[in-house]
Amino acid sequence: MIEIFTISFIVALTGALSPGPVLTFTIYKSLKSKNPFAGFFIVLGHALLEFSLIILLLLGASFLFQNLLFLIMIGIIGGICLMIFGFLTIREVYKKQYEIKFNLKEENMSGFKGNSFLGGIFYSISNPYWAFWWAVTGLTIMINLNISFQNPLGLLLFFLGHELGDFIWYVPISLFVYFGGKSLNSKVYKYVLIVCGGFMIAFGIYLILNVTIFPPSV
Repeated sequence: MIEIFTISFIVALTGALSPGPVLTFTIYKSLKSKNPFAGFFIVLGHALLEFSLIILLLLGASFLFQNLLFLIMIGIIGGICLMIFGFLTIREVYKKQYEIKFNLKEENMSGFKGNSFLGGIFYSISNPYWAFWWAVTGLTIMINLNISFQNPLGLLLFFLGHELGDFIWYVPISLFVYFGGKSLNSKVYKYVLIVCGGFMIAFGIYLILNVTIFPPSV
């Protein structure tokens, strides 16, 4: 069970570290809001949406879980996608596109600008990468970790581990920005992203080998 929690946490953290709409909104709300815990409420909204999606995935794919060919194919596709995400992360680092400076202006924000909790939901849904990740890679990891309604403790640990990966990044960032932080150390951030990209590549390879050498039972 510790394996489920740990893998879920690390995978979520590697995804959260990459810049995206939720991070941009977190920085914006932390600059504009008088609440130092804006990031906490953003993560809560994000978590509620992800919990709903996990339940929907399990309900919608439950009959497909009885098809060995589906399980193998989704495992291979999910592993390949995770490897691609890892390669793209490392490539963008070397192209010097990953820098976080906390100086967002009103005109830089588009879309929802209101409640932090609702913003966590809105900016998760508005990110096409997020939905695609869950439909393919997220589902692959759930299959490999045997996450199902028949394994409620595993399901709970998977969810908690995943949300902790988001919490441990967005909440400190929110506090850092609120209390006057201007930017992250770009060198440190880039090295962290390289490590995360390497993890995604390695874990993608593991998912592919695991599902082909040790096919899941149906």
